[in-house]
Amino acid sequence: MDDSKRRLIWHGMFLFLLGLLTGFMETKFANPRMGLAAHLEGVMNGTFLIALGAVWMEVRLTAKLKAAAYWTALYGAYVNWVATALGAALGAAALSPITGAGHNALPWQETLMTALFMSVGLAIVGSAVLVLWGLRRGAAAAVVTQSTTEAQKTSGA
Repeated sequence: MDDSKRRLIWHGMFLFLLGLLTGFMETKFANPRMGLAAHLEGVMNGTFLIALGAVWMEVRLTAKLKAAAYWTALYGAYVNWVATALGAALGAAALSPITGAGHNALPWQETLMTALFMSVGLAIVGSAVLVLWGLRRGAAAAVVTQSTTEAQKTSGA
């Protein structure tokens, strides 16, 4: 099994476990509804990483784009869980109108939560776009052609 595929699956199971453990603590958070959301984010993002690992060998991108897809997926999945759990602990409402209803944290905490959730959104969408691009029908041929061209430039042919 390809190492990056195996690591995605490992991280998926680890995040899934973190989500399960968060579920045991959801009522201890300043905002229990967001604690429930943190539990679900861990479980769902863990499942997402497992699914991504399952199809990882089918994603045809250049090495740099594949690395970008890999790292943005990991960042988005973990930081989504961390940000939601932190928001639950702080009682923040930033970018969470349903789970944050009736809660407010300090202004700097709300700003931090907004920045974290915005970065998660960008990372997950960016990763999804790259993976979809790498799964398109003509992706395999495009990567082979580009790799051949880069090898010829390097060898001076």
